[in-house]
Amino acid sequence: MSEDQIVELVQTKIYSIRNKKVMLDRDIAELYGVETKRVNEAVRNNPDKFPADFYFDLDATEQNSLRSKISTLKKGRGQHRKYPPKAFTEQGVYMLATILKSPMATQVTIAIMRAFVSMRHFALTYGQIVEKLVHLDGKIGEHDEMLKTIMHALSELVRESQIKETKRIGF
Repeated sequence: MSEDQIVELVQTKIYSIRNKKVMLDRDIAELYGVETKRVNEAVRNNPDKFPADFYFDLDATEQNSLRSKISTLKKGRGQHRKYPPKAFTEQGVYMLATILKSPMATQVTIAIMRAFVSMRHFALTYGQIVEKLVHLDGKIGEHDEMLKTIMHALSELVRESQIKETKRIGF
């Protein structure tokens, strides 16, 4: 798989939860080629390396929302998750890469960082476009007011010229 393909794959696994761009523990585990429980063990065994802004556990509402978007339930006895999924921010993903040692970890971490940077760049570009549209909307509003003023002045001139024409009597 080429690096561009990995970046595209990673971008499909980045979600917006609590107004943060995050990746789920199961997706990170899949990309790194390890089991999800190894990701969770890394967090549990290194609590000082994972402050609150590096990851968070999804609540029931967030789990249900994700479950409706992507298929997360497996059939069969003992196949359901016992613990809520963890959502890792960009910093949390990077910290996991320093702890988890797998053959794919380095390559995937580079792709993940590029995906986050790409999405951040897109968000900035989108924000700039919105800002320009708001500015243009304001200018259009100003131009509308100017056009109304001009139309009002022209209609007054036309009315005055009609009044002057009707007053002429005789030659």
